[in-house]
Amino acid sequence: MINIQIIWVTAIVIVLGVSPAWAQDQNAPSDAGMHAHQHDSIIPDTTAAQGDVDAQKRQGMNHDMMPVEESGPEPDVSAKGRNHDGMDHGSMTMQNDFASAEARDPHAYSDGYTLDSGPYALPGPRQLRLADEHAFGTFLMNRLEHVNTQDGNATAYDAQAWFGWDYDKLVIKAEGDIAKGKLQDSRTELLWGHAIASFWDAQLGVRHDGGVGSDREWLAFGVQGLAPYWFGLDVEAYVGNSGRTALRLEADYEMLLTQKLILQPRVEVNLYGKSDPARDIGSGLSDAQAGLRLRYEFTRQFAPYMGVEWAGKFGSTADYARAAGEKSNETRWVAGVRFWF
Repeated sequence: MINIQIIWVTAIVIVLGVSPAWAQDQNAPSDAGMHAHQHDSIIPDTTAAQGDVDAQKRQGMNHDMMPVEESGPEPDVSAKGRNHDGMDHGSMTMQNDFASAEARDPHAYSDGYTLDSGPYALPGPRQLRLADEHAFGTFLMNRLEHVNTQDGNATAYDAQAWFGWDYDKLVIKAEGDIAKGKLQDSRTELLWGHAIASFWDAQLGVRHDGGVGSDREWLAFGVQGLAPYWFGLDVEAYVGNSGRTALRLEADYEMLLTQKLILQPRVEVNLYGKSDPARDIGSGLSDAQAGLRLRYEFTRQFAPYMGVEWAGKFGSTADYARAAGEKSNETRWVAGVRFWF
């Protein structure tokens, strides 16, 4: 009797546990039916003539045919294919990574207005101008120094000025030595400078040499600028009358020990194609200078300095110097000021 009761209780528990699952399986659609139901909700039914096409679309899951909700109006799309949020959804595809040419046109959305036309233009000449439309000028006294040598004292100067625009400007360079109250040697250049690259200008013009001896005129051309690693370079070639040629190279570098204390190495070399006894110049490598100057910038525009420099003459130029009772090379102390405005 007890065994029969146990069997009946066990059967009732099994029936109660299986019934909910059986009812749930009867109400739930099959996997195929569920997928068919989802496809039916995405792609609307069409006419019978399009049955084959619809079947292909259902198999391919073509989401480009997703319908627009019928409960509201269509989104406001402008003539350029943009809706109310400003985005061009009509041209957005996974394969298209390029903006349309119209999006890059700077005048596409200005309605034809320019700086000097339209209802918002100011009367008279154009008011707004960019920086490269203005003319600027600068004067730099790179070296104005007292030179102490064994043969006596002298004054040396090295200045440069320019006036013009970013791409074209008038450049004036002047360098010379004054000793015993007389201009011993001078070089003055009038050049046209044209920007050929970032930090680089090509220069073309004339050069005049004065001082002791005969004056000389040259046609000058070269480049000036800032080389990689912040080396300042000035390289110029010259052609004079009677077949004279010359080459001048100058390089300097500014080492910032602090924001105001700057150490500047400087090198200058002059070469000539032929000798010029009237100016005590020999052919080949004529003279060179190499020095160190330490300056303190009270402001960027004003900086006194002091330093040491070695100057030498070579070849026939050294022979001319020794014949005149001068030394062919010497070390000298310098002190001066650098300023610009």
